[in-house]
Amino acid sequence: MVRNRRSEGSDSSAARKPEGSDSSAARQPEGSGVRGTYAVGDERRLCILDAAVEHFAQRGFHASSLARIAADVGITQGGLLHHFPSKEDLLVQVLQRMDASDRERFFSREFESAAQMFTALVRLAEYNSARLGRTRMFNVLAAEAGDPGHPAHAYFVERYADVVGTLSGVLRRGVDSGELRADTDVVAVAQELAAVMDGLQIQWVLDPKGFDMAGRFRAYVERVRREIGAEGS
Repeated sequence: MVRNRRSEGSDSSAARKPEGSDSSAARQPEGSGVRGTYAVGDERRLCILDAAVEHFAQRGFHASSLARIAADVGITQGGLLHHFPSKEDLLVQVLQRMDASDRERFFSREFESAAQMFTALVRLAEYNSARLGRTRMFNVLAAEAGDPGHPAHAYFVERYADVVGTLSGVLRRGVDSGELRADTDVVAVAQELAAVMDGLQIQWVLDPKGFDMAGRFRAYVERVRREIGAEGS
């Protein structure tokens, strides 16, 4: 984000200015002020997104207030709206940021096998078990989004279609390669994987200290692998 600074004294015209003159005061690289503004703006946006996660997790979308989110960040509601034009836009940005982060961390490369995909899903469950606020927010918003009029309804419909499509595609390649049984219903298994992961998240959020979400999901995945694995695979 920071541009290279020019060597001190490289501007000969500046060297001829009298010391202390306004025109000679600490010349900055061209555009450095703008770049600094961008950096501050990016940091402010991230702070708003983080605060929004907590509010959406605690209150859901409809009961969350832009004014309270802004106050938590230390800015006015008008300042928040400078970065996010509406509460609906803020919600979508929160969800998209969450998905982008998870994709980069766990699904950035094409899986070479179904076993590799199963391992990544378990790692995701383990990662989520350290993110109570984010997981609570997901549960609350997913439940609210069952209403077709909810601003996140289309997002969740597309998300589940994408998740099932991605997982079933990997499972289909596993069938074709002989890794998985030929009679495997890849779409059904993909839907069940998504449903079990999200269902276990609900139970964990209700009892984060007493419920081993990652352990339960790991055990479930192992059962699925044994059931659909080709003999000797």
